[in-house]
Amino acid sequence: MYDGNNKMSKRPTFKKFKEEALKDEAFKAEYEALRPEFEIIAKFIKARKKEHLSQVDLAKRLNVQQPSIARLEHGGYSSTSIAKLSKVANALGYNLKISLQAKKRN
Repeated sequence: MYDGNNKMSKRPTFKKFKEEALKDEAFKAEYEALRPEFEIIAKFIKARKKEHLSQVDLAKRLNVQQPSIARLEHGGYSSTSIAKLSKVANALGYNLKISLQAKKRN
């Protein structure tokens, strides 16, 4: 991005942007509420990559189209049924384990 003097203007890095945004309590609360979704997405992607599978490979194992896998990996796991999550985990060579943990009390 150039400014009027043909010099590169500095845009904040994502890390810097996130640091600043998390100073806002409302933003921080929303961000933390989404943490479980981010974590499950990251775990499924990590498992797929560990098995050296592309999205196309995983889609073939599940008898679905690749865009379905892309949608899951871009936030669709949170609205997916436990049965479907279990099928994806199984196709990756994993078992799905769901746990319930008590929240820490202040």
